[in-house]
Amino acid sequence: MRTKTGIVTSTKMDKTIVVRVISQRTHPKYKKKISISKKFYAHNPEENVIKEGDKITIYETRPLSKLKKWTTVKPNPTK
Repeated sequence: MRTKTGIVTSTKMDKTIVVRVISQRTHPKYKKKISISKKFYAHNPEENVIKEGDKITIYETRPLSKLKKWTTVKPNPTK
């Protein structure tokens, strides 16, 4: 199961969140590290508990719609 960790950038849709994942790559010619970001649409099965700016983990699942192919990992309850 593939997982990615990123920051929530949008929660405006119903049961869908947008997560921005930032990764580091090395430039092939100049050998300098550059940051590449990509956004993923993820399913939010809970009652909109996740807010913008939260750091969450998503995992790959079957296609749920045209863009949604990821689901959020349920956070552990904190006591």
